[in-house]
Amino acid sequence: MSRPPLTPARVINAASRVADATGLAGVSMRSVGRELGVEAMSLYHHVANKDALLDGLADWVFAQILTPSLGVPWRSEMEARARSARTVLAAHPWGLGLVESRRSAGPATLRHHDAVLGCLRTDGFPVALAAHAFSVLDAYTYGFVLTEVNLPFEPGTADEFIEEIAASLADRPWMSELVAQRITGQDYAYGDEFEYGLALILDGLEARFAALVG
Repeated sequence: MSRPPLTPARVINAASRVADATGLAGVSMRSVGRELGVEAMSLYHHVANKDALLDGLADWVFAQILTPSLGVPWRSEMEARARSARTVLAAHPWGLGLVESRRSAGPATLRHHDAVLGCLRTDGFPVALAAHAFSVLDAYTYGFVLTEVNLPFEPGTADEFIEEIAASLADRPWMSELVAQRITGQDYAYGDEFEYGLALILDGLEARFAALVG
């Protein structure tokens, strides 16, 4: 059975699979060619070079994240987008260092960013507050995922980790209090903190918005 023809989309999809398996450092024209079962030189007809490959990967990430709709309440859209971004970036953590570092934004990236701003603006946000909201929501979501995927313990195993560091907490009263009341024996999962923090940010934006348009 013959292979389907190469296209830019097929090349980028293959690059995402390589990145999932090996991390971003493992992505090259050669490794993507191997994933597709072709010689690396074949890819250059569809993707100009490795930089273009990485640009395409960044755009691929934004294509996976929920794009906000215009003309609907901003808060529910920003909430849904943040949850979607968390899910996508946790599944593809190589995207964390990529999505905001590329100079050449692709069509999915530009469409996504424009929709975020459009959702806020069409619901009444001034330009400056829309920019602040975009920035703080992304900073929170990206930072949370970065912490979540690098925790030194798996979900549901916090007690084991606490046992390992118990001695070092003996003279740390505030940390010991936190561990005793919030973590030990309560099936603690750091990921549960995401919704609380997101609500704090959205509450703050809602209050600032109300004060401005009041």
